[in-house]
Amino acid sequence: MSKLIRPKAVVFDWDNTLVDTWPAIHDAHNFTLKKMGHTPWSFEETKERVRKSLRDSFPALYGADWEKAGEIFYARFEESHIEQLSPHEGAENMLKALHCKGYYLSVVSNKTGKYLRQEADHLGWSKYFNKILGAGDATRDKPDPAPVDLALEGSGITRGSAVWFVGDTDVDLQCAHNAGCTGVLVRNEPPMQGEFDGIAPSWYFNNCIELQATLENCEVGETDQVADAL
Repeated sequence: MSKLIRPKAVVFDWDNTLVDTWPAIHDAHNFTLKKMGHTPWSFEETKERVRKSLRDSFPALYGADWEKAGEIFYARFEESHIEQLSPHEGAENMLKALHCKGYYLSVVSNKTGKYLRQEADHLGWSKYFNKILGAGDATRDKPDPAPVDLALEGSGITRGSAVWFVGDTDVDLQCAHNAGCTGVLVRNEPPMQGEFDGIAPSWYFNNCIELQATLENCEVGETDQVADAL
């Protein structure tokens, strides 16, 4: 069986793909819900409901007061998101290895870009990525393909099947589908039957360690060999 040809670029989701940020997200959402007179969510409800960027999700949740709710959320989130940040097992080793092998790596997240880059800097991971993009950095947020285009801008790489989009939710797989990229699911639980109808991932990995092993063993394509020689 022939080896898998290595992708030209790997675009990562951030929250709960590379790092565990649920505690800070859950705390900030419940603090905001209470302040705005809503019933707080359970931890599982937060994990189920939080998918889209604030500008795409808060208007439906808070109506005309969504910007006020956003201010409350961000003020609370700023207090604890760094101290509660926890890297996923194997994530840094994977990023370091792929960076050393010359992979074009980027982040496309629905976390506001300011906080996303703060977290990457805090972990010392910014050096591994060509671009780190969050909500508000592109004209539209994922699952729109606009941030994927921005992530690849200037690289000479166009979105398509040779670009892997790696994430842990349906929004990530929808973004991969909308951008014409290869969708890759990384999470503890394998996809359930019918869970991702129409946007099923091309690859599933239990964790970053498994993903790294596959990407490190990919065969360099002809175009990559030419590029590496330049």
